Amino acid sequence: MAVFKQLYVYILLCSDNSYYIGVTNDVNERISYHNYGTDVSAYTYDRRPVKLMYVEAFKEFEQAIAREKQLKKWTRRKKEALINENWEKLKDFAACYNLSNYSLYDKKSD
Repeated sequence: MAVFKQLYVYILLCSDNSYYIGVTNDVNERISYHNYGTDVSAYTYDRRPVKLMYVEAFKEFEQAIAREKQLKKWTRRKKEALINENWEKLKDFAACYNLSNYSLYDKKSD
């Protein structure tokens, strides 16, 4: 019988004010690892200390990895809307306002 482990996608705020996004099965241990700085080649090594800003739980490995990849592509303001649970801004920032979506583009210019 397979042992189930919860997975978490997390967002850290680094000391240089950048965001780091990762996946783990133990959030507290992972943050300690980032702050301790065991891997000199890690993104967070020269950006310590880090602070946990957001966590999302997943049951499936594939879902967690897909969400991590999705969040890494997001703009800073979109990540901050998620962190702050500002669903209206998140929805606005997710809208496509380029010419290929003319209906939304036209509304933005009003």
